[in-house]
Amino acid sequence: MNLRELVAQNIIDHRKRLGVSQENLARYAGISRSHLGKIENARYSASLDTLEKISRALGVKGAALFEPR
Repeated sequence: MNLRELVAQNIIDHRKRLGVSQENLARYAGISRSHLGKIENARYSASLDTLEKISRALGVKGAALFEPR
């Protein structure tokens, strides 16, 4: 698993733990649902700014998105 895949899976895990849809997480983070979907599918590498928005929307520290599985 590469870093992009790790971050993607951690986002999915945190989102599902909260019971939040992809659409709502994208709205809370201020990004488009399609962009979030591409990040979660590990098709796009997210910028640090975008990862910060996502982590804030999830209520976790940014480092939590990089934690090993």
